[in-house]
Amino acid sequence: MDTHQKTGARETGNEAAATTSPRKSQADQGRNTALGIALMAGSMLIIPSSDAIAKYLSSAHSAVFLSWARYVAALGFLLPIVAIAQWRSPEPLVARGQFLPQIVRTAFLVGAMTSYFMAIKHVPLADALGAYFIAPIIATLLATVILREGLDWRRFAAVGLGFAGALLVVRPGAETSSGTLIALLSGGLMACYLVMTRATAKASSPLSTLTLQLILGIAMLTPFVAFQWSVPDREGFMLILLMGLVSAASNLMTISAFRFAQVSTLSPLVYLELVGATILGLAVFGDFPAPATWAGIAVIVVAGLIVVAPRRKARSS
Repeated sequence: MDTHQKTGARETGNEAAATTSPRKSQADQGRNTALGIALMAGSMLIIPSSDAIAKYLSSAHSAVFLSWARYVAALGFLLPIVAIAQWRSPEPLVARGQFLPQIVRTAFLVGAMTSYFMAIKHVPLADALGAYFIAPIIATLLATVILREGLDWRRFAAVGLGFAGALLVVRPGAETSSGTLIALLSGGLMACYLVMTRATAKASSPLSTLTLQLILGIAMLTPFVAFQWSVPDREGFMLILLMGLVSAASNLMTISAFRFAQVSTLSPLVYLELVGATILGLAVFGDFPAPATWAGIAVIVVAGLIVVAPRRKARSS
């Protein structure tokens, strides 16, 4: 083979590698996005059980105590796993330069969870959920400004449809009470938490991030719990443990999801929490959803399909 043939072979090989590399990168990105969607969807479907426990216990315990107890129980389940992980592969709980962002992120979550528990104590769960679900809309818009994420018509439509479906399911009352306003505040804080989670997701492992989040949350709530302390009975203690287990699992799934997909992709999936709440109500309490509820769930499913549906490739000219 002469010099010209060798040169031509190298050029052909380079062109083939250059063509294959973008395709492989796109395939990997697609798999990551699919994994992020699956994790987020799973988290949203199991979290209603934790909220139902919190509402059940709210007659005997304050919202601050329940938030604190939820963190303590979740940390109790997580510590053995963290100990094993650190023994196998030691790593710091927080990456250099990430401590302040993690404090801010945790503060948003603590504020969102505590205010939501306060809201469901004073207003019907439907009204609270209707106000709380402004979170995906605010998160999607914030992500375009702060994280420079693209906002195409599909994602914007998914957010709008999801919110419309949420309103059909919860059908909040026309009167705006203080509890509804607290739920609105909770939704705004949750939106900030979602954006901060995406911004800090790749700085540390999901396990380290969640552990630090729980430790910081307990530290933030402890001074307030001292003035609102209550002792749960045996049933309450078991329910708090279950609430902590569900909380740990759902938060770990959420943090992991944001390592693989963008805020604008995952935000509409927050509405799946309503689907989980409906299934839980039907299975545990025998509450058969009204026709409007089924219609709302159908709209939410459509919103989710818009997010996960593959995009059409542009036609070659």
